Amino acid sequence: MKVFGSSGTRGVANEELTPSFVLRVATAAGTAWGVDRVAIARDTRHTGQMLADAAASGLASTGTDVDRLGILPTPGAQFYAEREGVPVIVITASHNPPQYNGVKLVGADGVELAVADLEGIEATLLGERFEVAPWDETGQVREIDGVRPDYVAELLANVDCDRIADAGLTVALDPGHGAGALTSPAFFRSLGCRVITVNGQADGHFPGRDPEPVADNLDDLGRLVQATDADLGIAHDGDADRAIFFDESGRYVEGDATFAALAAAELEPGAVSVSAVNVSQRLVDVVNDVGADLELTPIGSTNIITRIEELQANGRRVPIAGEGNGGIFFPDFRLARDGAFTAARFLDLVVDRPVSEIVAPYDGYANVRRNIEYESTAERDAMLDAAANQAKAADAELNMRDGYRLDYGDAWVLARPSGTEPLVRIYAEARDADRADSLADEMFEALEDARQQA
Repeated sequence: MKVFGSSGTRGVANEELTPSFVLRVATAAGTAWGVDRVAIARDTRHTGQMLADAAASGLASTGTDVDRLGILPTPGAQFYAEREGVPVIVITASHNPPQYNGVKLVGADGVELAVADLEGIEATLLGERFEVAPWDETGQVREIDGVRPDYVAELLANVDCDRIADAGLTVALDPGHGAGALTSPAFFRSLGCRVITVNGQADGHFPGRDPEPVADNLDDLGRLVQATDADLGIAHDGDADRAIFFDESGRYVEGDATFAALAAAELEPGAVSVSAVNVSQRLVDVVNDVGADLELTPIGSTNIITRIEELQANGRRVPIAGEGNGGIFFPDFRLARDGAFTAARFLDLVVDRPVSEIVAPYDGYANVRRNIEYESTAERDAMLDAAANQAKAADAELNMRDGYRLDYGDAWVLARPSGTEPLVRIYAEARDADRADSLADEMFEALEDARQQA
């Protein structure tokens, strides 16, 4: 696909992702969907209102009525789509920096569109095969109130509230100025938790931290856990479809360790988990210990969703899936990544023992991540050629499902182009931190040399 990457389409707002482009995407979606009504939601980004207005205009031009949901977590928009039976356009760049924005398309079943559906809309867009309505049949726009509390109520209906409330937990919460700032505090308080927040104001400039919930951005949350004697810390990204945790001492917990702990609680023999090609050995070990199966896809929620749906169509049960970035699916609940729901499932484990004990069995690996920015296609291609050469020279098992993953048995390294930013990402994992650093550094140096010579 040229327009839609691994999780929608994104770019720097008003430069790459302009109102005119979003209008065309929405017009193509309205044409392809051919339905009477579509909803629009957005995260808190400064450019969200502008781009949502453009999307509403594009949809209305096809004769589609538009439900404006306002600021809402992406999983809240998916809840509305499923409840109302209408597709949704979500204006969000998820974890990307503040200057970015994007478009994510959700079907009337509340599930992000699969690859084949996105390709159909892309063909309509690129071919400009728009079907616009006569002036007197254009769609009408209406504001919809009350979706956020309805979404919170639906979460509560699918969680063991009494069990969590009886534990009297204290939660330190960092919604990162994103859409979760308007829903997660109420949700956790309704679960009976004492909630203390940082970066809790909805603010599209993200003054307290960047939207991505990685360790370097979450120092304030770690300190808040320590200062308040909280049982755990919870952080979201910009659209609150991810959850990252801190333990009771204020220590950052790797998302892969959280994923493994949740998978150990969910999987049973014969079940399947789905993850991406950068999967941690932690999850591999859990799957093998349980006697379940593991399916790998290219990185990105769209690819994982497509594979889950294929497995379900073949009668396989997929109780948990996702990636180690905090984006986890519980398909028995909804085929959507939901940071608040993931946190609630993790709270259910914390009722019985501290976070540090929950993740202790999965602390044995060190993870390293590097990014290399590129300014041209030539630079990107040169770096990927360098990664291919590294793969040829390495004494490792090669997986090319998405980029170049070299598996050494005791460690692995992966180089792949980002689907949402002009970056080549490098991931490495090993039981020894120096080993992980060495593999990442070796790959980084080879790719950086190639970029400079391009």
